[in-house]
Amino acid sequence: MELRQLEYFQMASRLHNITRAAKRLKVSQPNITVAIKKLESELEIQLFDRSQKQLTLTPEGSVFLSRVDVALRCLNDALIEVNDFKQLQKGVIKIGIPPMMGAILFPKIFSGFQTIHPALDVLLFEEGSIAILDMLERDELDFGIVITSNAPSSLNILPMTRSQLVACVPKSSKLAKKKKISNSDIASSDLIVMKEGSYLRRIVQERLRSINVSPNIVLESGQITTIKGLVAHGVGIAFLLDFIANDSKNICALPLSDPIFVDIGLAWKKERYVSKAAQAFINFCKNPTDVLSN
Repeated sequence: MELRQLEYFQMASRLHNITRAAKRLKVSQPNITVAIKKLESELEIQLFDRSQKQLTLTPEGSVFLSRVDVALRCLNDALIEVNDFKQLQKGVIKIGIPPMMGAILFPKIFSGFQTIHPALDVLLFEEGSIAILDMLERDELDFGIVITSNAPSSLNILPMTRSQLVACVPKSSKLAKKKKISNSDIASSDLIVMKEGSYLRRIVQERLRSINVSPNIVLESGQITTIKGLVAHGVGIAFLLDFIANDSKNICALPLSDPIFVDIGLAWKKERYVSKAAQAFINFCKNPTDVLSN
């Protein structure tokens, strides 16, 4: 039994598809197929039910996967601990951050951290808050900078900042003359929203349901620049965090008549081994005022 066989089996189990697993692992599909068949032969059991359209684990396969997940996680932690002896001369930190925060928060964080630890590599993954929390649970990320109100108890949370949700309207519109935006204003407007997977979108949808408003969504996008450009050209209004919307050309940011505040913080898995590189990043983020003012 080889380590790569276990890794191929784990990825195929997660994705329920050998082709996608091969693409994710950057190997050929036959390599994974052959490795899994050899693994089944060595174990003398069938790991997958191949009679279905989607690759499905057998009961024996499910039991085996649970043990493989633990074994590979322990092996990964062991390798990280060994690398700690290099005293931060090498290291990789994988961070997930929503697109809405990435353009504003991450450059400030990255530049400050790289100045202190130039030998450490930081890999950025832009996903919605919901997707990032799932990736943390699957050990695919070291950290996530997310809206923390929906974070599960399995994660450690380091608060960083609080932001207010604002309605972005064109400066040329009648709404721009208001100090606040009302429920009736929202109900009569076309909306531009973030794509699915954004926790901010979920917050907006929950608020609209609570005030019995059926939104007229005309467009959705995962790109903040695109959303702000659409608003500026009068396509519709959008809901963004205040630090993103402020100082935008041709856009006016209005607080809601019933304000919504969100807390943003650094999240990481409690059970996961914290490497020296990861601990250095946590320490750097412990003073959010200094981090965000860089």
